[in-house]
Amino acid sequence: MSPSSSRLFQAVILLSLALSLLTLTHQATAQRLPQAVIPEHYDLALTPDLKTATFTGQEKIDVVIKAPVSTITLNSAEIKFTSVTTVVNNASLTAKVALVPDKQQAIFDFGRPLQPGRLTLAIHYTGLLNNELRGFYLSRTPRRNYAVTQFESTDARRAFPSFDEPAFKATFSVTLNVDTGDTAISNTNIIRDEPLSGAAKHAITFAETPKMSTYLLVFLVGDFKCLSGSSDGVPIRACATPDQVQYGAFALSAAEFTLHYYNTYFGIKYPMPKLDMIGIPDFEAGAMENFGAITYRESDFLLDLSHASVGAQREVALVVAHEMAHQWFGDMVTMQWWDNTWLNEGFATWMENKPVEAWHPDWKLPEQVALGNQATLDLDAQHITRTIRAKAETPDEINEMFDGISYGKAGAMLLMVENYLGEETFRQGVHKYLAAHLYGNATAEDFWSAQAEVSHKPVDKIMDSLVSQPGEALLTFGSVAGSSVPVAQRRFFLNAANASGNSESWTLPVCFKGSTEKHCEVITEREQQQPIPAAPFLFANAEGKGYYRSNYSEENYRKLLSNVESQLTPEERISLLGDQWALTRAGNSTVASYLDLVHEVRADESPSVISSVASGLGSISIRIAADKEERSQLSTWIRTQFAPSLQAIGDPSQNDTPARRELRAELLSLVGGLGNDPDTIAQAKAITARSLADPASADPTLFVSALEIAARSGDETLFTQLKKASVEAPNPQQRESALRALSLFRDPAIEKQALDYAVSGEVRNQDSASFLARELRDIDTRDFAWQYIQDNWSKVAAQLTTFSGAYIVGATGSFCSADKLAEVDRFFAGHKVAASEHTLARAKDQINDCIALRAAQQPSLKSWLSKR
Repeated sequence: MSPSSSRLFQAVILLSLALSLLTLTHQATAQRLPQAVIPEHYDLALTPDLKTATFTGQEKIDVVIKAPVSTITLNSAEIKFTSVTTVVNNASLTAKVALVPDKQQAIFDFGRPLQPGRLTLAIHYTGLLNNELRGFYLSRTPRRNYAVTQFESTDARRAFPSFDEPAFKATFSVTLNVDTGDTAISNTNIIRDEPLSGAAKHAITFAETPKMSTYLLVFLVGDFKCLSGSSDGVPIRACATPDQVQYGAFALSAAEFTLHYYNTYFGIKYPMPKLDMIGIPDFEAGAMENFGAITYRESDFLLDLSHASVGAQREVALVVAHEMAHQWFGDMVTMQWWDNTWLNEGFATWMENKPVEAWHPDWKLPEQVALGNQATLDLDAQHITRTIRAKAETPDEINEMFDGISYGKAGAMLLMVENYLGEETFRQGVHKYLAAHLYGNATAEDFWSAQAEVSHKPVDKIMDSLVSQPGEALLTFGSVAGSSVPVAQRRFFLNAANASGNSESWTLPVCFKGSTEKHCEVITEREQQQPIPAAPFLFANAEGKGYYRSNYSEENYRKLLSNVESQLTPEERISLLGDQWALTRAGNSTVASYLDLVHEVRADESPSVISSVASGLGSISIRIAADKEERSQLSTWIRTQFAPSLQAIGDPSQNDTPARRELRAELLSLVGGLGNDPDTIAQAKAITARSLADPASADPTLFVSALEIAARSGDETLFTQLKKASVEAPNPQQRESALRALSLFRDPAIEKQALDYAVSGEVRNQDSASFLARELRDIDTRDFAWQYIQDNWSKVAAQLTTFSGAYIVGATGSFCSADKLAEVDRFFAGHKVAASEHTLARAKDQINDCIALRAAQQPSLKSWLSKR
């Protein structure tokens, strides 16, 4: 599953989701199903009514009873049972059904003990097509309703009574009875389509699925249209509502390339008879890896290539590759339980970049990966974090597992281990793991044991130390003496006040940059003398793929400064920038030292390096600068550093590479945004006006940056224009860009209009909370937005869905004062938000961290600015 609609906003969401889990109570543990009854096959027939938002279901479940039982317990939520029967020794038995709503369970009592053996449960029931973007739910367009599903992680039970845990794998046969004129899509191909007598409906029956978990089942009903393609003999379709289907061509091309790539890489052919990809108007996640029928939020799937930015193209390709990786990691081989969610999401996060890099090397994916890893390291260095493998029993706790640790940290860990072993050795370990567990369930130990057997290296010790411990290592390198250097490791915190009393240590592969090639060693001790290769300076993260922070002696740091542009790759420069900013936040370095490094890379030609710089400078402006005067001084310095590069890159050209297009856009954002340069702001407004009038008149990549700058100083006319575009623009990217820009206006009167719009019900539920979170994260809009949210909580709460409440709670971590900390604590104490308990604790920690950072570094910033 991809957790959001935008890779840029995805980073914000991942940073804001809950990260630590408390000790489980007996009540939580009791939500697990008994193990004495095992499902083998489901036969489902569902009839949705799109007008009344209801459905009826007829279900047969073939089960195996392993030990005598008096009752059968399975999962059920928001289901009304009509009858439950079975046949034992030719006698028909009817069950009494006892519902346990707080555990989302139903207990069937047939009035007699049931002995070991096989039997079939026959269940008739009804349910609701809800508005909560989970289970079996309604998705709407202005023209009509659709019935669609989202079952991960614990919502299949809302569509059919089931053994809704990942280890209870079974096969499925699905029939959907739908209105004449509508079609249906499910995991497998249609094998029969017959009219129903006496009703304006027809019955669509699908082929039996392979063994799979309940959360991977999918069914969709409506007038979907599809584009068709194929790869390695597998039919592939890109489907959407009829008015949007033409925008599926790009994703279809990405899928065709990716399927062949994965078949070759894994050495195991794609296991389903077809692959469908479906864009859904109302969809909370970015996408969902249903086996053989992947569902997407429209903005992460549908693309008008003639008007799409480089970032939008890359995002769609990555989301497609992520979900397709799940067809092997997650669908064919599934984690045993949700405590190992990373076995799904970490793998897909690591894997998604490989086919996209092969398809479009001009997108510079390794630089993007290095940039994303810095955000994950910052996430994991905060006081509230968790281990990669963590306990999770209740639905809320399970939903909280879909965070930056399961995705980002686990993916970064795999990248580091692959870099240490070598790509081919690691690939062989992946194949061994998959082949050993086809259509079954697996654990973390299964994976690292396979890698250790193939490589004959201590992968098990390396991965266990990273999976089983929270946080990350800081490696401190002393002065180089000959061919070795002393290195010490300890757990790193962004706030040094949290560092006392921590005894974690890691087994880490560390790759040193040599004069000709990298040299990797495994560091195992808290302090050790480490041999290093010959090199003009010490750099301990060759290729920027290590999951740790590095701190160097002052002498070596100065050498790095003088060689950063000539001797380090873009990925390595991103790593160094990330390390120095993190050390600044922790008090191991000064903001002045970090800004000296920024000065050295001011003319860098990598858009990802400039993006890293912009992130650090933005944090300085928001978190360290004490007032508007200091922010203004910082803006002046930013203009002097980066305006020359923006001027030198010139106007867009047909010969521009994707990297050059993105560099121009990054510089425009930096100089016109943080730099607050009047000429650049005027330029951005002109680009915005031209592009809104004629989308073909401006580079779409540049337009994204120009629009955000223009919106921040925009007037009523622009707001009205964008509000209309957020609904009426022809393709999802244009609608999403317009909606995003509405959250950036700084005029209080216009900001109120924007907030009113966000909670009016006119903005889709999937977008409302992220809209409010953006307002809370902007230093110029957050105070107004926070007061509005408190004053209008009933309207805000009405828009929240399974995950989205955590976005708002997490965004309050952008505040930086004791007064606001007290307000946040007081408000959410009286206004509970589902699946956000730990997100709130994290947000409060972030506020405390900001208070400490400002106190420690503001004098250094003030002194540094005064000299410039």
